[in-house]
Amino acid sequence: MPLLKLDKVDLQYGTQVLLDQVDLVIRRGDKLGLLGRNGAGKTTLLKLLAGEIAPDSGERWLRPGVRMARLEQTLPDAEHASVYQLVAGGLEEAGELLSQYHDLLLAGNDVDMDSLARVQHKLEAVDGWNLQQRVETTLSQLQLPADAKMAELSGGWRRRVALARALVCEPEVLLLDEPTNHLDIPAIQWLETQLAQYRGALILITHDRRFLQNVVTSIAELDRGHLTCWEGDYQGFLRHREQQLQAEERANDLFDKRLAEEEVWIRQGIKARRTRNEGRVRALKDMRQERAERREKTGNAKFNIEDAQASGKIVAELKKVSKSFDGNTVIRDFSTIIQRGDRIGIVGANGAGKSTLVKLLLGQLEPDSGTIKLGSKLEVAYSDQLRDKLDPEGNLIDNICGGQDFIEINGKRRHAISYLGDFLFSPERVRTPVKALSGGEQNRAILARLFSKPANLLVLDEPTNDLDIETLELLEEILLSFDGTVILVSHDSDFMDNVVTSVLVAEGDGVISEHAGGYSDLEARGGRLVEVQGSGAAMPTSTVEQAEPTRVEPVTATSPRKLSYKDQRELDALPALIEELEQQQGELEETIAEPAFYQGERDVIDATVQALADTQAKLEQAYERWAELDG
Repeated sequence: MPLLKLDKVDLQYGTQVLLDQVDLVIRRGDKLGLLGRNGAGKTTLLKLLAGEIAPDSGERWLRPGVRMARLEQTLPDAEHASVYQLVAGGLEEAGELLSQYHDLLLAGNDVDMDSLARVQHKLEAVDGWNLQQRVETTLSQLQLPADAKMAELSGGWRRRVALARALVCEPEVLLLDEPTNHLDIPAIQWLETQLAQYRGALILITHDRRFLQNVVTSIAELDRGHLTCWEGDYQGFLRHREQQLQAEERANDLFDKRLAEEEVWIRQGIKARRTRNEGRVRALKDMRQERAERREKTGNAKFNIEDAQASGKIVAELKKVSKSFDGNTVIRDFSTIIQRGDRIGIVGANGAGKSTLVKLLLGQLEPDSGTIKLGSKLEVAYSDQLRDKLDPEGNLIDNICGGQDFIEINGKRRHAISYLGDFLFSPERVRTPVKALSGGEQNRAILARLFSKPANLLVLDEPTNDLDIETLELLEEILLSFDGTVILVSHDSDFMDNVVTSVLVAEGDGVISEHAGGYSDLEARGGRLVEVQGSGAAMPTSTVEQAEPTRVEPVTATSPRKLSYKDQRELDALPALIEELEQQQGELEETIAEPAFYQGERDVIDATVQALADTQAKLEQAYERWAELDG
């Protein structure tokens, strides 16, 4: 049963076409991941679905009585409001009454009984007591301090408050824009569990590939104004998109070749012009128009880190370092040595001390006890979690190039527009105020500023927030090829796995432990982040649960595991099955690769693509089973 529909929707801002004849149907139980490049219009599409903006043409339809909630990409900034007020505000009129009732009760013996009676009467008229229970349950599930002021909370806790505000009304359609931004890993895992149990319709934008894979059941990609939908998980979509792009490229090549032939024909001599077919001339004009209107695929960002002189072998040495705030110990007796070329990830729950550790390493904070010795010849590039380094009123040239038309990169002068073009900013966007840029574009601007300076030590605090997945993968490659040292704070476990060589875990109560490998290696050894109530802390912190060490007996050639008769027969049959599946996969890939494939019937296209995905899944299972039995 459809809850929400878009029918032939168009939307254009200036010369940029965001939505071109877009159709979309959302039903109960749908879990749709919305992908697209930064600036493609994903957030705008969510606003249109929420009814906050109207399309230029086409129709948006929402089933009468359906409740809808949207989590915005930006953090709530109501500095003087309490957490309870923000969360209850998700219930509109009833929420305002609940906030008044909650504030009156806080007065204790000084409460105004007449005002309290009036609010209670109004609450009874709108089923307020059941709604109060819903607010308190939501606060409890997210472990939010009801009476804390928003100004007292970190970015991760503000994100939790915004999530609670979206969830408290129990919407039937839930729109989430980058829900994992600023959340710690335990909170992300909790959110995955909640969304897996969610029975309404879900549409989300996220850069977190693991979160996307674990939550959504279908994908919609917004590319050059067109919305392409795919039934299946994220990994299946990646294979499908690659095949689509290859087919589109082949079709464009054939079209361009035919257009070039027609251009040669039209330019032939007087004899040819006398015998021209006027229908062919009109067809050529149509082809020229079609070519002019083609939307070219946006290229990949191109950026490099400007290398500075190599630092000393020891980048930083910490001995018995401790740091406390208002009697709350954030770091206790921590010692480590960071060497040139290390790529270190820092993980932990919000408020566990990650940013404090970074500021100690950068010399922005002094330890209460212990010593910190920094290495020689350090050139530091630091990108903090917030965007207060960018002037929202200034444009990109003002913010990144100091208002100059040229910028020096690696000892060479480059035009500002050319340099910013490497970060996928068009000449028009270069002159746009920063406040008008999307979240992903602002993050690219921070990277452009960061990489314009020579550095041998990169300190990145949540660099993945709001980036599109293609730019995220490019950033991974650049960090891997960087010759200097990288210190990375991130809650994106996939990004961490692909970049870092060791992990520092802020476990809470001042404890920081060091582990080799990425976050998945930590999990594989039985460790995981969980939230506990830290002693003396107002907020939950994290700890690492370690599995009990087990003694592993050496396996020798004289003691192999003997297979049962059934397992041996299965092992003998697997090579033939794998060969058959590989042949089916090759045949399906050849069919899909044909230029005319995507011009056929929609049902046939979907069935063929799904058959390929199913075959690939069976093949992977067969490989895994063969490795298990053969080992």
